[in-house]
Amino acid sequence: MESLDVTGFWKGKHVLLTGHTGFKGSWLSIWLTQLGASVHGFALEPDTEPALFKQLELAGLVDHQIADIRDPVAIARCVTRTRPDVVFHIAAQPLVLRSYREPVLTWQTNVIGTINLLEALRGASHRCAVVVATTDKVYENREWNLPYTETDRLGGYDPYSASKAAAELAIECWRRSFLGDELVQSKSAVVVASARAGNAIGGGDWAENRIVPDIARSLSAGKPVDVRNPAAVRPWQHVLEPLSGYLRLAQRLYEEPQPTFQSAFNFGPEMSDFRTVRELVEAVLQIWSGTWRDVSSANAPHEAGYLKLNIEKARTDLGWRPRWDFGTTIKNTVEWYRDFFSGKSVRDVTLRQIEAYGAL
Repeated sequence: MESLDVTGFWKGKHVLLTGHTGFKGSWLSIWLTQLGASVHGFALEPDTEPALFKQLELAGLVDHQIADIRDPVAIARCVTRTRPDVVFHIAAQPLVLRSYREPVLTWQTNVIGTINLLEALRGASHRCAVVVATTDKVYENREWNLPYTETDRLGGYDPYSASKAAAELAIECWRRSFLGDELVQSKSAVVVASARAGNAIGGGDWAENRIVPDIARSLSAGKPVDVRNPAAVRPWQHVLEPLSGYLRLAQRLYEEPQPTFQSAFNFGPEMSDFRTVRELVEAVLQIWSGTWRDVSSANAPHEAGYLKLNIEKARTDLGWRPRWDFGTTIKNTVEWYRDFFSGKSVRDVTLRQIEAYGAL
């Protein structure tokens, strides 16, 4: 996989990034600015403390707009004002357990928010490549030892997963009915793809009820790590992995707006790098000393126990592949948090890891 900036594609591109104040959005914002893009952010205020967006001082690097993706007027005005070449739609309610507490908010944000963006782009006369980030959890989970492919049935037990599967259906509907499908190419210059990424981990994730921030907070305080569902298998990957897939997919969409790229793509680790939650925690503890305890509860809300992704489509059609194996991912994640808790510059470690990832 060649350098993402080998052609200078991103230099001078106007990029609309929804959800730029979140974990993935902050990493993507600073990466895009390093690639020379003009980033226009549209998101709510960060909802964690600390927040990576603030730690990286991104408000001074991007065109920073605080707004709600559930507001159709606000996103329509933003699209008109920024006239983006590329859109990354990452804004979401991304937490499974929160979706049980706030199912309506979750569906409004993840489904109607996506539709609001697609409607704002409908009829645009300039070329625009759109990548909508959904999740690895869009598939009807059958708890089997087979990786899900992009043609597998969509589903979702919990409100988060189901809302993201519904967003995929909305994307396909708008693509076929209004946007850049091969049958309606004359209706719009907008082309859309969706990205289904595995469990992204890395420095700067401070969300509630996520294993890596839970580990970092506990170990930094000298407390044991509380672990739910230690036997659950997930497609763990460093946050830079799916983001590199988003970047590659957007570039191919823009340069070659053909049906091959106007579709869904899985982004996950190699098959040899799927791990249980227990293995993840124990790998961290080999670098950062501490202990953990199982706090699983029979009365806890349902979460998938087994989840793998097949990434052959991204490998074949996009020339994308994972760069960092499980061990490298854990090493870089731990390095980020330990640098933070020791008072070192968050921006320095973030940029250093982006450079290391891109230089491979």
